[in-house]
Amino acid sequence: MIDTHAHINPSKSPFDKGDFKIEGLEYVILSGANVEDSTRNVELSKTNKKLLAAVGIHPQEIISNYELSITNLEKLLKENPEIVAVGECGLDYSNPPKSPFDKGDFQEMEELFRQQIGLAKRYNKPLIVHARKAIEEVFDILRGSNMRGVIHCFSGGKKRVQKVLDLGKDWYFGIDGNLTYEAGLVEVVKVIPHDRLLAETDSPELTPLPFRGQKNNPSYVKYVYQKIAKIWGMEFEEAEKILDENARKLFGIFTSLRM
Repeated sequence: MIDTHAHINPSKSPFDKGDFKIEGLEYVILSGANVEDSTRNVELSKTNKKLLAAVGIHPQEIISNYELSITNLEKLLKENPEIVAVGECGLDYSNPPKSPFDKGDFQEMEELFRQQIGLAKRYNKPLIVHARKAIEEVFDILRGSNMRGVIHCFSGGKKRVQKVLDLGKDWYFGIDGNLTYEAGLVEVVKVIPHDRLLAETDSPELTPLPFRGQKNNPSYVKYVYQKIAKIWGMEFEEAEKILDENARKLFGIFTSLRM
C-alpha cells in the first residue's frame, strides 16, 4: 500500500517526531505546505526509505514575499532530484486569505499556483493540486498546461469527473478517509476509471472509520483501500495492486531506486 498524501512534519502537525505510523506501507508521500515544511519533508525522506518528499506551498500558506519562497522551492528541487512531486499547491477560496490579499482578491494566490506549475514543468515533476471552493478556476489554469498530477482530496462531485479526465491521461483523483462515511463520495468513486484513482490519508486530518474523530495516520490508508475494493467489487489484493500501480506510475516510484 502507498499513502499518496500525508503531513507528518512535526513542526506543522500534531505528530511528535517518529509518532506517525507507517506499518504495512510500502511508501508514504509527504506533502509540502510551505518552504519550511517542504525542507523537513526532504530531511525526513533521507531518514527512511519509505518516506518520499513532495515540496510545495499550500494556497493558504502564501506570504508577502512569495517570490523568495519559489526561489527556495527551486533550490530544493535542484539539489534533491529524488523529490517526487510539487505540491500541495493550488487555489483555496474557502476563506478570505491573510495578507498580502485584500478580501476576495486572489490574484497573487493564482500567480503562486502558476509559478509552482512552472517549477513542476522545469523539473519534470507531477503536481499535487489543492482545489477548495475553486475547482473550476483550477481547471481553467491547468487546461492546456500539458502537466500531470493529482487533484488531491477530490470533492468536485460526479459532474466534474469528466473535467479531470479531460485534462489528460496523466491526471488522477486523490480519495481520502471521508470515503468511508460519505455516501456521495462513494457514488463519485463508482464513475472514476480504476486506473485514475489514488488512495490518500491527508494525515493527520480526514481520519477514516472506524477511527473517525481521532488523529489520522498513514497506516490508516488501508481503510481507504478496503472501501475502494468493496466499491469495485473485487478482492483487496486485486484493488491494492491497481492502486499501487497508479501511484507508481504518476510519481515515478521504482523500488530499485530506493534500495
